[in-house]
Amino acid sequence: MPPSKHALLSASSSHRWLSCTPSARLEEEFEDRETEAAAEGTAAHALCEHKLRKALKMRSRKPVSKYDSDEMDAYTDGYVEFVLEALEEARQLCSDPKVLIEQRLDFSCYVPDGFGTGDCLIVADKLLHIIDFKYGLGVLVDAEHNPQMMLYALGALRLFDSLYDIEEVAMSIYQPRRDNVSTCIIPVTELMDWVETTLKPKAELAYKGEGQYTPGSWCTFCKAAVKCRARAEDKLRLAKYEFAMPPLLTDAEIEDILGSLESLSKWANELMAYAQDAAINHGKVWHGYKLVESRTNRKYTDEAAVIAAAHDAGYSDIFKKSLISITEMERLMGKKTFKEILGAFVEKPQGKPTLVPASDKRPAITTADAATEFTDFTEE
Repeated sequence: MPPSKHALLSASSSHRWLSCTPSARLEEEFEDRETEAAAEGTAAHALCEHKLRKALKMRSRKPVSKYDSDEMDAYTDGYVEFVLEALEEARQLCSDPKVLIEQRLDFSCYVPDGFGTGDCLIVADKLLHIIDFKYGLGVLVDAEHNPQMMLYALGALRLFDSLYDIEEVAMSIYQPRRDNVSTCIIPVTELMDWVETTLKPKAELAYKGEGQYTPGSWCTFCKAAVKCRARAEDKLRLAKYEFAMPPLLTDAEIEDILGSLESLSKWANELMAYAQDAAINHGKVWHGYKLVESRTNRKYTDEAAVIAAAHDAGYSDIFKKSLISITEMERLMGKKTFKEILGAFVEKPQGKPTLVPASDKRPAITTADAATEFTDFTEE
């Protein structure tokens, strides 16, 4: 019998089942649905694999998909360059580093039936480097103690620890559409401490479907998220404030609400999307709601005929001309040529003050600076 395509406790979903241990079993009640974003990511991964194999003088046939574009070409080229640079660094430590591409990794001695697939592994004396390509644009992924990468490292150590004297693990996330390249290096001893204190006890709970439902950022890709009672209760707790006007709330209450607004809005949108899909595709009737035809904008049925008819009637000023966007121009010319030709004509205006969570990586500005900027903004 062929192995299951997806592990119950997979590396890619580990952030979720480590944070909310019963979620893995709960997700079994929902069917897999591949989104457009996921399909595009799969195509990008296939292209990365092909290009990396060719760069390493390995046989490969170029994949073709409907998502092929100049943008994807550029981003996957960047990934290959990053891997090759990491390989050169490994050669400084070891004369014969080993490169594995799309390697199945088994970590079932720590996680029941646990396995996953690593995009790229570079194995050398002293250092094991795990590199993961993320094509997603929505969620910024950090390499810092990333559980998916740590599980890949455990699987790789099972294969190579006896052949190489590995002391540290480097974990890199390459997420080009978010200009995000991050690397975390941890000692193997620290990784094994994490196995004993966190991974094994939580994996045991998750496999049994036990533990406490714990809503959080990890709910984003959970198949059960839209119907999860614990998540709903977490979002609806804001109702205790009865949405009073800010002057009637304490500072602590405002801070509590601010921390939940984004996720509350996202949850509400997900719930509406679920209800709408059930009504349209499965005939579900929701009391107090009905399906209607959406509003649309008028459009021309034949632009050539419109132009001809307007000209015949004496109307010639019927076009709007605009310069293509900076992003399109940069793609057209290439970054280097764009900078040489148009660099002097491009500026990046100073951003206006905006309130974000403290975890945001942008540097904070002083309240005096913010007050000045806000005054300038309101006087425009």
